[in-house]
Amino acid sequence: MADGGRVIAGRASGIRLAAVGPETRALSDRVKESLFGTLEAEGVVGPGKSFLDLFAGTGAAGIEALSRGSDRATFVEKDATALRVITDNVRRTRVEAATVVRADVSRFLEQQPSAAFDAVVVDPPYASDVLGPTLARLADPAAGWLAGGAVVAAKHFWRAAPAPQIGALERYRERRFGETMLTFYRVPRSADR
Repeated sequence: MADGGRVIAGRASGIRLAAVGPETRALSDRVKESLFGTLEAEGVVGPGKSFLDLFAGTGAAGIEALSRGSDRATFVEKDATALRVITDNVRRTRVEAATVVRADVSRFLEQQPSAAFDAVVVDPPYASDVLGPTLARLADPAAGWLAGGAVVAAKHFWRAAPAPQIGALERYRERRFGETMLTFYRVPRSADR
């Protein structure tokens, strides 16, 4: 089993996750700590909150959110091998309220959501050109994907930073870890439905 890191905090803390393989970049513990430190500080992870893990890979982000008490997490991934790894990681960590969806993210986001999400992690392959369109779809208030005050965290190659404002999303923080960058966006609370 390839190593996909570990769950950092919460009821599944310390449990090791499986990884898909070398072609999938698992969230490192250092990046995960920074990511969830920010999300928890913003109050978008934990009880009463919902989480969307796009380009889910190993499911590490959504599992971390559930481990920290979020009410539900949806994992979206199109690769069949990655889906098996996510399902295994969800089983291994015994987190509840996980919905694993096999879909292309752009097609998935064309749907109308059953409920808005409080936090979203977008982690597409670095070589792809889907980050911008994915953020634009999430940023469309008419699409209904994001609750007021929601935070979207984009993980990307540090030289390929997305725009500072995309629709309703406003960039407010960036953190760099070697070649990896986390860019955080938020939806103003006035956008609450």
